[in-house]
Amino acid sequence: MTGLINVVGAAVVDSLNAPTRLLVARRTAPPQFAGMWEFPGGKVEAGEAAEAALHRELVEELGIEVHLGPELESGDIAGWTLNERASMRVWFAEVTEGEPRPLEDHDELRWVSLAGRDEALSLPWIPADLPIVQALLDRVAAPA
Repeated sequence: MTGLINVVGAAVVDSLNAPTRLLVARRTAPPQFAGMWEFPGGKVEAGEAAEAALHRELVEELGIEVHLGPELESGDIAGWTLNERASMRVWFAEVTEGEPRPLEDHDELRWVSLAGRDEALSLPWIPADLPIVQALLDRVAAPA
């Protein structure tokens, strides 16, 4: 048995200092997740640092470069549990270069409001991402 698959994701927001919108991506595959929304990102390759993997994935998937902010911590060093074989670490990120486009694995990108919870929670999220969305909304709503 090999170790846990490490995945990284980005909570791309319009501003790290005062986020009001979150960029979300709609999956095209695999079939069980097609049409569902997620945080952009992907697998960490062997020997790759998690943050470097996230930068690489965002260039490949969305054509953007970002400044990473704080990690949205799950309380587990491995990150958020995706399934029995994979976990994901998620960082807040702000676009520094490029205009986000669905280049790979997605057919639509959308900015959703972080004011309240309704818009973000009304989307059909990949089930493993939903607790992360809820934690993100809690974090953004909490006083600094």
